Amino acid sequence: MDPTRLMLRLYFGPLMFGPGKADLLAAIEETGSISAAGRKMGMSYKRAWSLVEAMNAGFAEPLVHSARGGAHGGGAGLTEAGRQVLAAYRRLIARIEEAGAAEIAAIGGLVPRDISEGK
Repeated sequence: MDPTRLMLRLYFGPLMFGPGKADLLAAIEETGSISAAGRKMGMSYKRAWSLVEAMNAGFAEPLVHSARGGAHGGGAGLTEAGRQVLAAYRRLIARIEEAGAAEIAAIGGLVPRDISEGK
């Protein structure tokens, strides 16, 4: 397994969007629940909600919609803006990986083998 990975964080003033928030959005879309998405990622309910609140407040439109539990159950999902942000971020990562493959390999070639093998 190649241990090389690319992580990109975008900063828009005080708003940061990166791999953790992207993964949380994807998990919310998959599970239909903020708490289930947090559990899947190994984070607390409070942390997951905090990240969702930050994203919803930081973008022009909310990225996640939610409904409280009750007789009909709760749930959450991505808004159209949330799907657009997640898709654009994933496309950007793919483009950078493709365009930068030679540079990433060149840098990786200068990393000692025992470090890249996790030793």
